Amino acid sequence: MNVFAAPAAFVVCWLTLAWLLRRGERLPMDHPNARSLHATPTPRVGGLGIMAGVGVASLLGSDGTLLPIGLGAFALAAVSLLDDLRGLSVRVRFLAHFLAAAGCLLALGLTGWVLLAGALAAVWMTNLYNFMDGSDGLAGGMAVIGFGALALAAWMGDAHGLAVFCAAIAAAALAFLRFNFPPARVFMGDAGSIPLGFMAAALGILGARQNVWPWLFPLLVFSPFIVDASVTLARRGLRGEKIWQAHRSHYYQRVVLLGASHRQLALAAYALMLVVAALAFVLLILPLSAVWVLILSATSYLLIFRAIDWRWHRSRNER
Repeated sequence: MNVFAAPAAFVVCWLTLAWLLRRGERLPMDHPNARSLHATPTPRVGGLGIMAGVGVASLLGSDGTLLPIGLGAFALAAVSLLDDLRGLSVRVRFLAHFLAAAGCLLALGLTGWVLLAGALAAVWMTNLYNFMDGSDGLAGGMAVIGFGALALAAWMGDAHGLAVFCAAIAAAALAFLRFNFPPARVFMGDAGSIPLGFMAAALGILGARQNVWPWLFPLLVFSPFIVDASVTLARRGLRGEKIWQAHRSHYYQRVVLLGASHRQLALAAYALMLVVAALAFVLLILPLSAVWVLILSATSYLLIFRAIDWRWHRSRNER
């Protein structure tokens, strides 16, 4: 990789989306449904711009250790695009996610139970990123801040190839955010959210295996998405609900349903993402602080969720 990869990813994503949006109604549209927070059909081609930017950045240099991750991401982008256009069954999608994750991690050197656990974790991250892509600017902002944090950590750890690749993903996401920040002109779609979730998991595992960062670092960086999705789906499962069905019970969805605008939610989420990323760097610089960082982050999430739950139940009782 070279220093031009990130600027190239930004420009290519921007130009791709500007060109696509000129096609108007001929684009695949995201129509409002039971999970949606939007009221009008919106093009869902943002992921094509992001992956175009990442693809061009990948061509500017080569790093053999990153090749399995890139191939897995583009394979999932292709499957997700087909799903956006034609519709695929849940079974086919999950099989594709698992095969991509297992194949990538096997190529990275994982074997046995570690490979299985890593593949399942990657599949979960792949899908939870998609679950959290439901409000203007949210998933794009998480990509900018999350992959930006990975890029900085990799650079600090002298893993320059990994740093530039992560920076290119963040740059492409930043260009996408120009079109997706509230009010959004385009949505990411599965062709963007699925490969982004996959790359977050795979790059996190790669960095941990190369001793660039402790395993807890990428988990903390992406914890705003991981915690919301995991807690929400666990609660739905405990209530006996079908967790794979569309819903609007994620905490970020409840914030909007309680009256916050998409812009207010996005800005508040960015602040949380930046604070958590800063905590992750405290962990990176002062490894002995891991317990305190975990306690502080867990307490913060607990207080945020309790506040949202309290407001939610109060609003339901007032009706």
